[in-house]
Amino acid sequence: MKAIRKSGERGATTIDWLDSKHTFSFGSYFDPNFMGFHTLRVINDDRVKPGAGFGAHGHANMEIISYVVEGALEHKDSLGTGSVIRPGEVQKMSAGRGIRHSEYNASKVEPVRFLQIWIPPNEMNVEPSYEQKTIPPRSGEFVLIVSPDGKEGSVTVHQDAWIYRAVLNAGDEVSHTLGADRKVWLQVVKGQLDVDGDALVEGDGLAMVDETSMTLRTDDHAEVLLFELA
Repeated sequence: MKAIRKSGERGATTIDWLDSKHTFSFGSYFDPNFMGFHTLRVINDDRVKPGAGFGAHGHANMEIISYVVEGALEHKDSLGTGSVIRPGEVQKMSAGRGIRHSEYNASKVEPVRFLQIWIPPNEMNVEPSYEQKTIPPRSGEFVLIVSPDGKEGSVTVHQDAWIYRAVLNAGDEVSHTLGADRKVWLQVVKGQLDVDGDALVEGDGLAMVDETSMTLRTDDHAEVLLFELA
């Protein structure tokens, strides 16, 4: 079974410094048909103006992943972590029993675009932790960036969830074999591509259940995230 979540059907929050698109229900946007996908709860596509951002606020019992697409994102938290996240890097914050953090555009002149991803943990009230790694893309390949065990240099989450990134250039084709009883969500980060005959563009999502494989092709350029979930 496959189902497409079109970019233009997503929820939205638009204020003077933020343009955010919500794949699933979030904040004031509520759609009972899109409360998440299995253990994937949030995919927010956030564009933040220069110098602006999310002030200090709290989270608990959530695995929060920030994936910067363009620009630079400045992070600070109550663990004492201070960092700047750029394209090619992946950040994970395990909120556990409680953490506070802020996220700001690190530039005073350039916008930042990043995906904010939330996955509920499979263990409650763990010690909060932070992890950030540089994981360069490899053209025409799926590269593991998030996993429950840190495999292949990925960042770790407290959940049976695996996230892969693929960057495709014109003429590239890449396939992925889906594990038995796994649920898959494919999010198009940039560009346009064909997935087993389905045409997808930036912001689209594709849910796959009871499928065994997928093949991606593009005649242009595309960047995607693939979520393989229990």
